Amino acid sequence: MLSYVFLALLLLVLTGFFLGRRKATGVAASEDTRLHSLAGYHGWFVAAWIGIPSFLLVLLWLLFQGTVIDWLLVGSLPPERVEGLDKGRLALLVSEIKSVAAGNVFGKPDELVLAAAERYNAWLAIARAAMVAFAISLALAALVLARSRISTQFRARNNVETIMSGLMIACSLIAILTTLGIVISLLYESLRFFDRVSPIEFLTGLNWEPQIPIREGQVTAGGAFGAIPVFVGTLLIAVIAMAVATPIGLLAAVYLTEYATSKFRAIIKPVLEILAGIPTVVYGFFAVLTVAPAMRNFGQFVGVDIAPNSAFAAGAVMGIMLIPFISSFSDDAISAVPQSLRDGSYGLGATKGETITKVLLPAALPGIMGGILLAASRAIGETMIVVMAAGIIASLTLNPLEPVTTVTVQIVTLLIGDTEFDNPKTLAAFALGLVLFLVTLLLNIIALRIVQKYREQYD
Repeated sequence: MLSYVFLALLLLVLTGFFLGRRKATGVAASEDTRLHSLAGYHGWFVAAWIGIPSFLLVLLWLLFQGTVIDWLLVGSLPPERVEGLDKGRLALLVSEIKSVAAGNVFGKPDELVLAAAERYNAWLAIARAAMVAFAISLALAALVLARSRISTQFRARNNVETIMSGLMIACSLIAILTTLGIVISLLYESLRFFDRVSPIEFLTGLNWEPQIPIREGQVTAGGAFGAIPVFVGTLLIAVIAMAVATPIGLLAAVYLTEYATSKFRAIIKPVLEILAGIPTVVYGFFAVLTVAPAMRNFGQFVGVDIAPNSAFAAGAVMGIMLIPFISSFSDDAISAVPQSLRDGSYGLGATKGETITKVLLPAALPGIMGGILLAASRAIGETMIVVMAAGIIASLTLNPLEPVTTVTVQIVTLLIGDTEFDNPKTLAAFALGLVLFLVTLLLNIIALRIVQKYREQYD
């Protein structure tokens, strides 16, 4: 249903564009004068008036439709059935009604649930029909109104530019509000976690075992939320990954820009950047099926005990994945260095190697550092490779040959299951997410400062 609504609105938008442009052309021909704006701007003006309000109406309708129908559904239930139910049980009852309404019936539902499911389907059908009617009516009304404003003196271009400026401002606000919402949600849930667990214990504790009872009578450990092992594991794998990716990516960029022929560069650079398009789960399979067994066999050969899941296997494969990020950024940064700097260095008698190390790399440092820090952020936030190659057990060790875990892996592990969100075990994921957010923000700030500092020197 929804796809048909959007398709109908899209057809009306296209129709409005052609009708608006046609009327503008006809008005100019009938009055034998020039239009203030090109006929295409008149078409875009009509199309914008049709599309923007109607699409916004549909999105707002979909946003509030579920809440309104749920409110009606709960209000239609007998008072004795909902009396005394807390929010969780009431939500479970509403979910059961929706499941029956969707045809997912297990066993024999209660008569009250069946009747409520029928009402839910009826209200849902009415809401969908009303949405279609209102959206199409609004689009047609906008078509008539916008088309009636077309004349030779109408400033269609100015109006279209105003509309586009408003759309760009709206998109910017959406991005800002989304970021703000993420930060607020992380802060709120993290504060709930720190009400139950001491921040000092979380930030300085050496034992991470968030296994606490999630239901009455369950026997578990007391629960320990010292996140130092998780942070150390994240740092260890990220350092290994960057140690692999940084020299290879940077040297590859230097070779492609300063030594390789144009034909060789045209072949190798796209092949190198294919690595960035490989799904991370493929890298995980490669790590666990190829790299880890090869490392273990090599360790047995030289007499070193290497765990089946190790930080080195995960970090090395992650480093291979990050090579295109550093290589591409460094390539673009080195290529952007003015040729005059190269010529001046050669004119002073410097060799090619001296020119690269003393002139090109310092001048391209902002772009190179941007790529390195972007790769570092990606390494810190990677999940799939770590899950498959390094494991999920948090152990406090700096030995790259032992299994470790990372922040993102623990976030996924903590949020899997049926644990309620008022449980410290689940809320710990938000505290870890807040730390990860702050670390990534710090890396971005450092990158920005480096770019600003060295760009001023070499502009």
